[in-house]
Amino acid sequence: MESTRQQKINKLLQRDLGTIFQLESRNILGTAAMISVTKVQVSRDLSSARVYLSLFATDDKEGLLNDIKAKKTAFRTLLASKIRHQLRVVPDLIFILDDSLDYIENIDKLLKKDD
Repeated sequence: MESTRQQKINKLLQRDLGTIFQLESRNILGTAAMISVTKVQVSRDLSSARVYLSLFATDDKEGLLNDIKAKKTAFRTLLASKIRHQLRVVPDLIFILDDSLDYIENIDKLLKKDD
């Protein structure tokens, strides 16, 4: 179970990373794909954060995720400039592809197919 502090940090990181991906992803990655931060889970010691991403308007989601992982330091640096007054140490970012929306879309297609 997450503590109240972890929950607050999760929300802070989700909001700030969402803003960073919205404004800076085109400059850093050179792609027009839309990237949405769906969930963030920070570890108990606040040293690492699992960042779940939904990727839209791209055919190669794994390739884009690998590009994001390769540019992790750039995203972490931008995050550090945003949260420098709230956290002493910026957590290590672990990016994970969130395919829950694809799963829901697939179920909708299957249900409409039966009609």
